[in-house]
Amino acid sequence: MNITKENTVAEVVTYNIKTADVFKKYGIDFCCGGGISIEKACKKNNVSFEEMEKELLDINNPTSNTYNYDGWKLEFLVNHIENVHHVYVKESSPIILQYAAKVAKVHGHHYKEVLEINKLFTEVANELAAHLKKEENVLFPFIKQLVKAEREGVKVNQPHFGTVNNPIAMMEEEHENAGDILKEIKKLSNNYTPPEGACNTFKALYAKLDEFEQDLHQHIHLENNILFPKAIILEQKNKE
Repeated sequence: MNITKENTVAEVVTYNIKTADVFKKYGIDFCCGGGISIEKACKKNNVSFEEMEKELLDINNPTSNTYNYDGWKLEFLVNHIENVHHVYVKESSPIILQYAAKVAKVHGHHYKEVLEINKLFTEVANELAAHLKKEENVLFPFIKQLVKAEREGVKVNQPHFGTVNNPIAMMEEEHENAGDILKEIKKLSNNYTPPEGACNTFKALYAKLDEFEQDLHQHIHLENNILFPKAIILEQKNKE
């Protein structure tokens, strides 16, 4: 779809539900008030149309899934996880929480499942917020210490948590719990399929939940299957 100033907000969101996140970011109503042109919406919310247009066009730019993550240096992988996946969770969680709360309030009387989805996502969002802090403040800095120690040929002091296996075990358990919650949300939402005639906020909620789960799967894969095993090996080598 070629986006023009004359297109209405509703038209663009209907064509690609993912664009709802861009409008939401700028406080533009894409649901009940989506009948106005993008140009008018931008003026009303003091947003540059050119900036808005760029973000709308970039919404579907694919991220490459062909990277050889296993070949990356460990410190680079840690930075990638933080800068891509941690940032995604931090930016997306508040958006989904807003969508979920609104859909639950407006449609919960008819679609009981959205009440449970709202509750479950609130739970997983809170758990992931604490989880990311533990990784960023405890586990990841220690992994970087191990990398630096190997590079410089020195030994690291034993951390307060004993061995890297301990925080890794905790992180893996929390990964499993988050994954289980999202599986339940997927089941409740009928594989993120909005009901016939659903409003744009309802559609945006399910589209964003689908995207969130996919990102989390990649996020967990990079940690559980690549980062964590290599960190364990690196610590063992440092102790030899």
